[in-house]
Amino acid sequence: MRLPTLSTPAIDDEDPSVPVVVGAVITGVFFGGVGGGVAFPTLPTLGTVLGISSFVVGMILSVNRFTRLLMATPAGQVLDSIGTRRPMLVGLVVQGLVPFGYVLALDPGPIPLSSAAVFFLARACWGVGSAFVFVGAFTTVTHVTTAENRGKWVGYMRGGQSLGFPMGLILGGILTDLYGYSEAFAAAGTAGLFAAVVAFVVLPNVQGSTTTTTRLRDLPAVISADARVLGIGATNMSVRFLYAGILLSTVVLYTNEYDISLGSLAGTGVSGIVMAISVLAMSVTTLFVGRLSDSLSSRTYTVIPALTLLAAGFALLVISPTVPGIVIGVAMIGMGVGGTGPPLLAYLGDIAPGEDVGKLGGVYNVFGDLGSTIGPLIALPLASTMGVGTEYLVCAGLAVVTALIVLATLDGDPEPLRSPEIVADD
Repeated sequence: MRLPTLSTPAIDDEDPSVPVVVGAVITGVFFGGVGGGVAFPTLPTLGTVLGISSFVVGMILSVNRFTRLLMATPAGQVLDSIGTRRPMLVGLVVQGLVPFGYVLALDPGPIPLSSAAVFFLARACWGVGSAFVFVGAFTTVTHVTTAENRGKWVGYMRGGQSLGFPMGLILGGILTDLYGYSEAFAAAGTAGLFAAVVAFVVLPNVQGSTTTTTRLRDLPAVISADARVLGIGATNMSVRFLYAGILLSTVVLYTNEYDISLGSLAGTGVSGIVMAISVLAMSVTTLFVGRLSDSLSSRTYTVIPALTLLAAGFALLVISPTVPGIVIGVAMIGMGVGGTGPPLLAYLGDIAPGEDVGKLGGVYNVFGDLGSTIGPLIALPLASTMGVGTEYLVCAGLAVVTALIVLATLDGDPEPLRSPEIVADD
């Protein structure tokens, strides 16, 4: 079967290629999220099972984000140069194979590597694969949509991405308890490879045309080419810093500090429920906020209220450290996070030159990974020195500052970017 090559956007929602292509992308990012989520309730417990120190376990859990940060910009360049189909398929296959690497790591056998080393290498490979999948998903959706429907389909794509991770958390915990580590990892790998098969059947090739090479050290040139790129990146970094970096790292400290319980569940159990509530609120919001941004004269009209909700959620956690307060507060934070992603990505797609969509998508992901990587490094030290409540007030203030950045850089009609001048490699 010969698959189409797309070099121009789809005309409208009636074009059958739009739901088919975006559906394949959603399948890929959803099952990729499932595979990533399976690791979190399982890998942290392997320290006692395999005799791995907590520091090494932390390195295993974080190395995928580090390699994705390094690969996001080169991945965007590859996607712009040779098209999206092959790089995305490679990324999906890598994500599907990585969990089987976890299975191998449980018993390396004749391989001259320790279990920790195999886990580390597998997670590093996951970061490389996810860079191509995440940036490729944005690039593909941007190319097959228009400014009139882009927010809607980006929202669906982001919703699938954010729903996959909590599904993986649930799946990983249940399968590990019922059957064991190997079975949980194998199920995650099977889900990932299934996504690759679906993409192989229906994913078209969005053909790129760029001839320049963007490296990590070229980011300042890309960013300085237009203040809006910095505004979008800074907003994404701030949101990921506040949510994935601060809230998810400290919510268990918050519930313990204020002695919040729910029935027989103490602080730790309540924190798990709270995280699930925030993720659910975020996922549901992404499904409709992109469509809403399509109908407005400026997509920032959805981003500003979302950042306001984010700030108000952190403030409510300080004002009302109770069960109702924390439930409403984290739901507001989740809605704030979900309300920023699709409009920002759609806006970036609106202004990106056709040959630079992947490149700019890589920049967006670099900023987000920086925020979610830096956040945990300072979240716990700040909580121990100033208290979780004070830290959350600072977070509320940062959300307000981020809203001001959006107003200063992104308000108004999205005029197309000029392609940044990047020196080609010899």
